[in-house]
Amino acid sequence: MICVLIAHPSDTQLETLMKAVGYKVPGPIAEDAALVDIDLPRPVAAGCDILVEVKAVSVNPVDYKIRNGTPPANGDWKVLGWDAAGIVREVGPDVTQFESGDEVYYAGSITRPGTNAQFHLVDARIVGGKPASLDWAEAAALPLTALTAWEAMFDRLDVAKPVPGAAPAILIIGGAGGVGSIAVQIARQRTDLTVISSASRPETQEWVKGLGAHHVIDHSRPLAAQIEELGIGAPAFVFSTTHTEQHAPEIAELIAPQGRFAFIDDPKAFDVMLFKRKAVSIHHELMFTRSLYGTPDMDEQGKILNALAALVDDGKIRTTLTEKLSPINAANLKVAHALSESGAARGKIVLEGF
Repeated sequence: MICVLIAHPSDTQLETLMKAVGYKVPGPIAEDAALVDIDLPRPVAAGCDILVEVKAVSVNPVDYKIRNGTPPANGDWKVLGWDAAGIVREVGPDVTQFESGDEVYYAGSITRPGTNAQFHLVDARIVGGKPASLDWAEAAALPLTALTAWEAMFDRLDVAKPVPGAAPAILIIGGAGGVGSIAVQIARQRTDLTVISSASRPETQEWVKGLGAHHVIDHSRPLAAQIEELGIGAPAFVFSTTHTEQHAPEIAELIAPQGRFAFIDDPKAFDVMLFKRKAVSIHHELMFTRSLYGTPDMDEQGKILNALAALVDDGKIRTTLTEKLSPINAANLKVAHALSESGAARGKIVLEGF
């Protein structure tokens, strides 16, 4: 399908403003200009886009990473935010899966304006129907992290395909974080694998146990020895959500020969040769790839979100929301960014309502 994503604003549109939060100069969250309350023209849906009235958004590491170092184009305001839950208010002429009034949730494209705005344009192919059993904030906590975890396990690690001689197990490093919290649940509900999660504090260890982890180990201590103590054998799969550079030597030691390893963070240095002897396959996961390149299977993300919604509404997966702020404004987004950037957050921080 060929979609026209750029709409020509009408005079009426240009006169209709919406609230948003953005910045013009990247920098530390403590700076006054790091995030600012602004008014912007309300966009219009065209092509494969839908226009969503945003009810809630959540904060992810990508938000503060971009805010710290990426200036807006042409001196415009840069609006962050990718997770959102809201109501469809307009549909483009090429949209067939949604209509005005539908309740949706999604993680938008990294190349387009973000969700920290009252109204947001998003390609309908990467949008799912909001879980009926969740409120706006609970739903907004899920899309980006769930897509990341789902793609990492089923598209990258191919966990349905066994590794000969390996323990049918997955180690999820950083299980209490946003991605880890949903990855533990997806692994329990969609696979028969033994799920091992890492967490270093008593409260985060209890959190991942509550999410369904069979075993919990402490990532502040050497990982390989703790895996060996479990007595289940070398895991077939490792999914690292944080501090991959620090843990790489231990992962290379503990993973099974011919195992599969995926990570999502941005190590400054990564010694791939650690894994050669075991012929371990190494996979990057970035949930923005499909929308970034407009891949032929871009609509898989909408399908994943719909499958996740069914699991939620069946009571098999729960929201990872742990903290809610209201309203959506610069002051509260600064608080959320600082918490996320601290690395100590458990689950997801969500903002609700303008």
